[in-house]
Amino acid sequence: MLLENRIAIVSGIGPGMGRDISRAFAREGAHLVLAARGADRLEEVAAEVRKVGRRALCVPTDIAKKEDCVNLVEAAKKEFGRVDVLVNNAFKGPSFKTFENDDLDGWRGIFDVNVFGALQLTKEVVPLMKEQGGGSVVFINSMSMRIIEPTHGGYAASKGALMTAAQVLARELGQYKIRVNSVVPGYIWGASLEGYFKILAKQQGITPEQVYQSVAKHTALDHIPHSEEIADSVVFFASDLSRVVTGQALDVNGGHFFH
Repeated sequence: MLLENRIAIVSGIGPGMGRDISRAFAREGAHLVLAARGADRLEEVAAEVRKVGRRALCVPTDIAKKEDCVNLVEAAKKEFGRVDVLVNNAFKGPSFKTFENDDLDGWRGIFDVNVFGALQLTKEVVPLMKEQGGGSVVFINSMSMRIIEPTHGGYAASKGALMTAAQVLARELGQYKIRVNSVVPGYIWGASLEGYFKILAKQQGITPEQVYQSVAKHTALDHIPHSEEIADSVVFFASDLSRVVTGQALDVNGGHFFH
């Protein structure tokens, strides 16, 4: 097992990436500290983790609040004594407004979660990782910083800032054997995207399958990755397979674009 008996905090637990990252980690032997604002989702994922024989601690958390980040890391330390991996997956999505029509407070709200929330949680974990002699931090980024779309401004800008921040942390924390990397998904196949494709299909007078194919054909693999497939790349960065990799970004998009 690639992560046997390691302790991992995963933020942004929900029906998509957070859930599948947690399941992949549990499959590889890790014990999980699960964080999200909704307690119901945490318990659902915790049950799946425990089903395969791993331990799971649920800590309702809003990463935009410093006190919640402090409480999360303290709870993890009290329960497990260490944190080997932090996966920053929690995010706030775009406003779907153009820059001219958006209030800058909307941008600030996105940055508060996607940048400062993720950094605050990381800041709380770093002292523990230094004390342990190392660890792995993984930021879940987005193709929105690679392919700029109208109405996604605040979100795209926040993810661009997060990428630079991850590289800064990789440079500064490497001396403590703390690795910092980013996973950059493209389209992620799941319930949300499937619902969006149904809306597009209705608007265009075609089937959802045709919408899928119109998007998939732009990928080299003719395939839109599922969150389960993307989760495996997070396992790579969390494991010793990437023990000499830091400050890097892995685009996991089926070959939708190359960087």
